[in-house]
Amino acid sequence: MKFENLTYAEKDQTAWITLNRPEVYNALSMKLSDELVQAIEMVRQSTELKFVVIKGAGDNFCVGDDITEMHQWGDANGVMRRVRYYQNMANQLEELDKITIAAVDGYAVGGGLEITMACDFVVATERARWGMPEVDVGITPGWGGTTRMARLIGRRMTKEVNMLGAIHHARRAVELGLWNRVVPNDQLDTEVNRLLEVLKSKHQQGLRQFKFMINRGVECDLYTAQGFEALSAALSGAVNGMWEVADADKGAGIKGFTEKDSLWNKRRSLAANFWVD
Repeated sequence: MKFENLTYAEKDQTAWITLNRPEVYNALSMKLSDELVQAIEMVRQSTELKFVVIKGAGDNFCVGDDITEMHQWGDANGVMRRVRYYQNMANQLEELDKITIAAVDGYAVGGGLEITMACDFVVATERARWGMPEVDVGITPGWGGTTRMARLIGRRMTKEVNMLGAIHHARRAVELGLWNRVVPNDQLDTEVNRLLEVLKSKHQQGLRQFKFMINRGVECDLYTAQGFEALSAALSGAVNGMWEVADADKGAGIKGFTEKDSLWNKRRSLAANFWVD
C-alpha cells in the first residue's frame, strides 16, 4: 500500500511507521489519520510482525489534530463521529498483539501525546516536549488525553495537565510514569534499537500475554485481574509443553460435532431437553 502522509516499512519483524508532515510538525490531518488507521490495520493482520515503532519526520513527533481542518468535521454529530473514529484508532493501536514503541523527538502534544499513551513503550529525546494545550483552543481531548492519562498518572496530575495546558519537559513525563526513558538528542534511534534487541530476545508468546493481561487487568477489580493472571499462567504452561490435562477433551468435542459421533450424540441427548419444561 502506498501512503502520501506517512512512510511505512517492515524490517526484521518490525513495522516502522513515520508520520510525514514535517512542515506542520506532523499534525494529524484527516488524510494522515486515515492512512495511520490503514497502517495499523496492516500491522494487525500480520502474523509475521512482532513489533511496531512510531516516529515523526523531521524534528518533531506530532502536534495532534490539524486544527485548521476541524471546520470540515461537520456539526456536533460529525465531530462526535470523528472523535469516535480517532478513539477506535487509538484502541486498535493499544490492542495490537505486537509490542509498540513511540520514538519521540520534539513536540508530542494533543493527539501526538495521545498516540504515545496507546503505545507500550515511549522513548524520548531530552529536547522532547509534551502537553495537552486543547484548553486554550477551546476544545477538549477526544481519544486519551483525559481517559488513558488518568489511568497512567492519576486524576490529580491529569487535571493539572489538561486544565493548565502547560508544555512540559521530557523528564517530567518519565517522573510521572507517562513515558519510559529520556535519551540524548542524537541517541533516539540507537536506544530504540537497543530496546528492540532486548524485546526480540524474549519469549514472544509471553510478551503477548503480559500485554493483554496488564491492559485488561488495570480496567477491572483485583480478583478479576487475578483471573487473567491465572489463565495466563495456565496458557504459559500449555505452550511450554505441559498442555495435557487428564479430564480435558483433547479436541474430542470438536471432532464429535464434526462427525456427529457417539460422544456428540450422548451429550446432546442428555442436554437438549434438560429442564426446558
